[in-house]
Formats: sequence, C-alpha cells, structure tokens
Amino acid sequence: MEEYERLGPLEDEIGYRFVDRELLHRATIHRSFASESEEDIADNEVLEFLGDAVLGLVVSELLYQRNPELSEGEMSKLRAFLVCSRSLARSAEGIDLGAYLVLGKGEEKTEGRLKDSLLANSFEAVIAAIHLDGGLQEATKFVDCTVYRRLTDAIEDEGRLTDAIEDEDNVLFTDFKSLLQERQQSEGHSLPVYTVVEERGPDHAKTFSVEVELDGQAIAVGSGKTKKSAEQMAAELALQMLSPA
Repeated sequence: MEEYERLGPLEDEIGYRFVDRELLHRATIHRSFASESEEDIADNEVLEFLGDAVLGLVVSELLYQRNPELSEGEMSKLRAFLVCSRSLARSAEGIDLGAYLVLGKGEEKTEGRLKDSLLANSFEAVIAAIHLDGGLQEATKFVDCTVYRRLTDAIEDEGRLTDAIEDEDNVLFTDFKSLLQERQQSEGHSLPVYTVVEERGPDHAKTFSVEVELDGQAIAVGSGKTKKSAEQMAAELALQMLSPA
C-alpha cells in the first residue's frame, strides 16, 4: 500500500524488514493524528505500552549478561539511565524516527517531532512492532544496537563504569547536547551545529575533535574517542561558557 512505501527508509535505519508493515505503520501514528481523523485509526499507544515492557526486559537481561559483577542497585541505576525519556529520544533521533511520525496539526505546529517524550514513546512503539513481527530475538538486536549502545559507547569513552555508577553527575548520566539544545530553544536561538575539525590516530584508536557553533559563532571544541563523546564534551564546555561564574 502507498502509505507503507514511506517506511522503507525507516526499515533501513532500524536494520529490520517487516513481514507485516502495518505494525511499523501503526507505531508511527500519534494519538493527535488519530483523534483528528474522521476515520477510525489506531494510534501507537497500545504498542508503546507493550514496547515499554519489552524494553525493560531486554535491557535488564543485557545488563545481567554483560555486567555480572554489578549489584542489583547498580544495574537498576544503569537501566534507569538507558530507558529514561531523554535517552530513548536520543536513540529515536539516531534512526531519524521523528521524520516518519504521523502527527496531528497541533503537534506539527508545536514541533512535536522534536519533543523528547513523543519521540521516546514512539520509539517504544517501534520496539513492540519489531517484537510482534520478528520475536524477542529481533527486538533484542534492535535494542542492543540503539539503546544499549549508549552505555557501550560511554564505557568505551570513559573506561570506568563503576566510577560512573557511583557519580550521577558523570557524563554517562548527563546529556549535555540535549541541555545545550534546550537552552538555545528556550532563549529563541538557533540549534547548535557540530563539526568535526580534526581526526587523529589510527583507525582502531582515533581521537576526534568537534567544534560547536551557536548562532554561527564557534564556541568550544571537545575531544573524545568517538564523535558522539567529542560532541558531548563540546556541548559541556559551551554550557560552562554560557553559565555565569
């Protein structure tokens, strides 16, 4: 069907081909669109409910399998970090989910595609759709490559998971890019722009330097073992410069 054709690129981003594309289509339907439609259209809220449960199970199992040395409390803290709305919204942005959401006119006007809560809920609906279509194994692959990857990247960058667990102010638990973006939007400025300005070292051990621009002006440069970590450092430095001493 024609409405399903738009989902091909999203399947590429997800890394999974649906047998029943109706499931993925429904996962992108926000209640604002369904309520405004004259037709009887199912939104993604029930899928979101199921996806939340699948997500919790998968993340808990991955943490248990890969970090057996951690206590129950430490695993709970990491799980909370991985499944919070802000973290899921960043994972949703990683597959460009916002571009495929079907929203009502009100949500379109208020930039619903950029809202963390809306992105996070829709991301959970996508998890449910994958689970229903391909089973728990496929859902686990997807969560591992998107949600759990945030923890994997942080461990690779920081090299000190235990310290990060003990310190909730650690970069592992703080999304400086989101904080900087929220600050810019709240003050009516343009969104931050990140540019890789330097790459050093061999392919297996590169260090990246990323510059962040605010309103066309270079503000700070961050470095890290991945582009994402360098962007986070740049955003953190920019926030420090913008904050009063």
